[in-house]
Amino acid sequence: MAQPSHVTKARGALASMALVLLLLAGGIFGTTFAGGTWLPKLALDLSGGTQLILSPETNDSSSEAITAEQLDQAVEIIRQRVDGAGVAEAEVTTQSGQNVVVSVPGSLSSETRDLIQTSAQMSFRAVINAGTPQAVAADAAATEDALPSPTAEPTDGSDYNWVTGDLWRQYEQLDCTVPANVDTSNQDPNAAIVACASDGSEKYILGPIEIEGTDIDTASYSQVASSTGFATGQWGVNIVFNEAATQTFKDVTTRLNAIRGANASDPRARFAIMLDGQVLSSPVTQAVITNGQPQITGNFTEQDAANLAEQLKYGALPISFTIQSEQQISATLGSDQLKMGLIAGLIGLLLVFVYSLFQYRLVGLVNITSIIVAGLLSYGVIVLLGHLMNYRLSLAGVAGLIVSIGLMADSFIVYFERIRDEIRAGRTIPAAIDHGWLRAKRTILASKAVNLLAAVVLYFASVGNVRGFAFTLGLTALSDLIITFLFIHPLMVLLGRKDYFRNGGRFSGMDPVALGSTPLYRGAGRVRTPEEAEGALSLAERKRRERLAAEAAEAAEAEGVQGSTPAEPLTSGDSTTTEEARRG
Repeated sequence: MAQPSHVTKARGALASMALVLLLLAGGIFGTTFAGGTWLPKLALDLSGGTQLILSPETNDSSSEAITAEQLDQAVEIIRQRVDGAGVAEAEVTTQSGQNVVVSVPGSLSSETRDLIQTSAQMSFRAVINAGTPQAVAADAAATEDALPSPTAEPTDGSDYNWVTGDLWRQYEQLDCTVPANVDTSNQDPNAAIVACASDGSEKYILGPIEIEGTDIDTASYSQVASSTGFATGQWGVNIVFNEAATQTFKDVTTRLNAIRGANASDPRARFAIMLDGQVLSSPVTQAVITNGQPQITGNFTEQDAANLAEQLKYGALPISFTIQSEQQISATLGSDQLKMGLIAGLIGLLLVFVYSLFQYRLVGLVNITSIIVAGLLSYGVIVLLGHLMNYRLSLAGVAGLIVSIGLMADSFIVYFERIRDEIRAGRTIPAAIDHGWLRAKRTILASKAVNLLAAVVLYFASVGNVRGFAFTLGLTALSDLIITFLFIHPLMVLLGRKDYFRNGGRFSGMDPVALGSTPLYRGAGRVRTPEEAEGALSLAERKRRERLAAEAAEAAEAEGVQGSTPAEPLTSGDSTTTEEARRG
C-alpha cells in the first residue's frame, strides 16, 4: 500500500487544526447557553469581587484559644476548597492572627459560602437505634423502671450496652424537626450519642466513632450505578480509605452484615456517616466491603455531591467559622494596568511581526499567521476553562501570555533556520523543508519540554497569582506545540511545492543565491556529481548561470572583433627559430 505523500499529510494536519478551532468555538458557544460569555473571567486584581472576614470558633466547648497553627491549617484548607486547581485567583490570608480573610473574584454563591464556612468534620459510627424525628410525648415516654441499663461493658460499636438511661431520655426528648434544637457542639467521639439526620427525617442513637474523616485518602463524586451497571440518575460520593481504615471498615461491615443476616430489620445493621455532627446517610450494610472504597448515597444533587467530595478530599477544618463581615471590593489594579499590559503586548507583537518580515521576507507571514492562530487558540481555551474550572485571568496571567509571544516565534525561527541550513547545503527547497523538519522538531520538543517543566515546578511550588502565571505559561507552551505540528510545518510543506517558493523567488526568504548555497556540497562529507549538482539547481539559479554564460560569450566575441589579425603560424619548412627571430 502506497504511503501518503508529504502534501497529503500536510493537508490532513491543517484540517485537524481547523477541527480543533471549530470544536473550541463550539464549546464556547455551548457555554453561552448556560449563562457564559465569549469573554474570559477576570481575577481580583482586574475585576474586584467579594471579601469575607471569618471569625473562628472551636468545635468543642473548651475555652482554649485558637492557635496560629490551627489558623494556618484552616487557611490552606479553605484555599484548596475555593481554588482547588489554583487558577481561580482567590486570596486567603490571616488578619491580626485572629481572623481569616477570604477574597473571591466576582459575586459569591451560597454554595461557595457554605464551602468556606463549613468545618466538614466527617466520622463513621454504628447505628444502635433509629426512629421518627419527633420528640416522644411525656405520657408515652419510658418509665424509670423501663429505662435501659447496661449489664456489661460494650464489646463493639453496635452493642446495646452503650445505651444508658440518661442517653435514652435524650433520645426521646430530641426533636429533629426543629433545627434550632439540634446541638452538635458536644459529641464525645468515644461514647454513644444521639443525633439527627441532616434533612430532619430521622433521629438516632449512635455508637462511638469507629473511623475518622482523616482516614479518607481521597473522594470523588459520580452517578450511582445499579446492580446491572446502569446509571440510576442519583448522585453519590465515592470514598477511598487509607490502608489502616480499610481493614477497620472491613471488620465493621463484617459485623453489620452478620447482624443483617440475623434480622434484616435490625437498625444495628446500619452504619451512620456523619458530617459536622449530623447524619448525612445511614445505609444498611449489604455486603462486606474489603477494598475500603464505599459510596455515600442520599438525596444529593450534582452540586451537593461535588461540594461534599471537595470538602472530604481536602480535609476537615480544625475550627469552625462564622462570617463576621461580607463586602464587595473593587479591583486592586483596575483597567489602567490591564490597558498598559495589553499595549505592551501589542508593541511586542508588532516588533515580532516587523522582524519576521525583515528577516524572513514572505515566509515571515507564516510566523505572523501562526502567532495569530496560537493567540486565538489560547484565548478560546482560557474562555472555556473559565466556565469549566473557574479559571480567572489576572495581570500575572496576561504577563504569561506576553512572554509566550517570544516563545511561539522561537519555534518558527528554529525550524526555518534549519531549512536555510539545508538550502545552503545544496538541497532543493522541498527537500530542505522535509529534512529541516526532521532535525528541528527534536529541538522544538526539547525546548517546549523545558518550558513545561518550568511551568509545572512553578505551579506546584507557589500560590496565588504566581500559579496563574505558571498555568498560562504551560498552557501557551502546549498551544505552541499544537500550532507548530498542525499549522507551521504543514503550511511550509505546501508553500515549498508552489513554484515561486520552490524556485527560491527573490522575496521568498529561501533564495539559494542570497543564502550562499553550495550546490556541490551534500553535507556529512558527501559530494554531488556534476549531474546531481545540475539537477539540484533551482530554476532561478539556472537562469542566472545562463545569463552569465551569455554575457561572457558576448564579451569574448566583442574582444575578438576589436583585436589585430593573428600572425600566421610557422611552417615546418621555415628554418628561422623563435630564438633567432627574437634576436633579429
